[in-house]
Amino acid sequence: MPHLGEGLTVDQQVGQLVAVGFAGTTPDDHVLELIRHRHVGNVILFARNIQSAAQVLELTTSLQRAARDAGHPAPLLVMTDQEGGLVRRLGPDATVFPGSMALGAAGSEDLAREVAEATGRELAAQGITMNLAPVVDINSNPANPVIGVRAYGEDVGDVARLGAAAVRGYTAGGVIATLKHFPGHGDTAIDSHSALPVIAAARERLDRIELVPFARGISAGAACVLTAHVALPEVEPAGAILPASLSPTVVQGLLRGGLGFDGVAITDCLEMDAVAAGVGMARGAVQAIRAGNDIALVSHRADRQGAALAAILAAVAQREITSERLGEAVDRVLRLKRRHLWWDRLPAPGGLGVVGGPTHRALAARAYAASTTIIRDDHAQIPLRLAPGERLLVVVVPPRAVTAASDSVLDEDGLLAGVGRLHPDSTLTRAAPGDGDGGGPADMAASADLVVLITINCHADERHRATAARIAAAARRVVGLAAGDPYDAGVLPSIGTFLASYDYATPALVAAFDVIFGRRAATGRLPVTI
Repeated sequence: MPHLGEGLTVDQQVGQLVAVGFAGTTPDDHVLELIRHRHVGNVILFARNIQSAAQVLELTTSLQRAARDAGHPAPLLVMTDQEGGLVRRLGPDATVFPGSMALGAAGSEDLAREVAEATGRELAAQGITMNLAPVVDINSNPANPVIGVRAYGEDVGDVARLGAAAVRGYTAGGVIATLKHFPGHGDTAIDSHSALPVIAAARERLDRIELVPFARGISAGAACVLTAHVALPEVEPAGAILPASLSPTVVQGLLRGGLGFDGVAITDCLEMDAVAAGVGMARGAVQAIRAGNDIALVSHRADRQGAALAAILAAVAQREITSERLGEAVDRVLRLKRRHLWWDRLPAPGGLGVVGGPTHRALAARAYAASTTIIRDDHAQIPLRLAPGERLLVVVVPPRAVTAASDSVLDEDGLLAGVGRLHPDSTLTRAAPGDGDGGGPADMAASADLVVLITINCHADERHRATAARIAAAARRVVGLAAGDPYDAGVLPSIGTFLASYDYATPALVAAFDVIFGRRAATGRLPVTI
């Protein structure tokens, strides 16, 4: 049968197999050159590209206009990582929704679907056609530096059912859902942004654990799967150490053959050091397409994007990438686009009212309220009672780093305003490593009537953990609040009352303080083992 790319030049076909990012909030000359003359058919947006919903719609409209004027066979896939929680790209007027582990703590499939559908509607209204979510990794390794609260939890069944619910929600919301990071990034202790993680998992274990949520998500209608830069020597011939994203054994064997997936496979960014510092980014792009991926993602640098296109073209000319493999990949990409995208149905400005609207904000508040978890309350401190003149000190112990995938920052003014509505005599301070030795936050803690100590992944950083422990020891009364991974509660056993918000967005923290002060009960349940 003739494939969908028939009639396109080789350059036009190869352009459909690459996704690129760019700098700035308007299309720059480089990305326009790639779309108009190098036929690139897919674009990824980051926080650096986003200021407001109106600006994003103008940006995506300009990009699509450039593609249409250049004679593209279908609209661009415009993608982003709007996972919720710590990984979100949309601007300040968009609704801030909880991330996966918070929804895992809430435990409701209906809520996971509703949040995904609302997220999808806000993305679609701004012209973003594809979400690189949901994350269906199983966070079985507490030392994981890149997944953590981006996962629904550690239970296979819970991750599978909530991930499938999210797929249905994104699809109903009008965007393409993407399961990631195949075949599973949860049992790693290395971030693939900086090196290649190696997972000693046999096929039997993958079938029983890691692949289950992907199978469930595919059954729920996921049209796209993102492949990870993790090595699985136990399933590779001769125990090869090869990124799964570049492995025919993983992409053609596990994903296509094992799970029967015939949708679009896209790589994680090939500029990550797991690939770029190994086989190299350009060579990685060739190997990724040969392995069975349909889109090679090159998110950042213009020189590397040009190198990836040139390398793929050269590989096609030399039949290292066969015409059959090229046609198959182009077919999948164009089939996806023709199923979900139409030139005459791109969003209009009138649809932006859904972005950050009251219905979505109410849903977010309900979701955050359902997720807040009391990990322990050994001395029955909750609900707290503070007299009007008593002093509350909120101490934030910020992380050295959360994950390279996160752009989120803690809004201290917003947090203090939220806490101040509960108890007017409140002060907020930030602690750095060493501050717990005396002076500064330690002295402030000693003189306060109550300290709420907010930690963000101090379990992964010995100096921050020691700082938090010393400040807690100086306090008369202390409550711990894990605003990242809940594992912080396990490394600070002296703090008898510990909660988890799974996120340090202001609505997440305010929801936690509502529980601390007894304005509502905590209904969240830990989705991981402490």
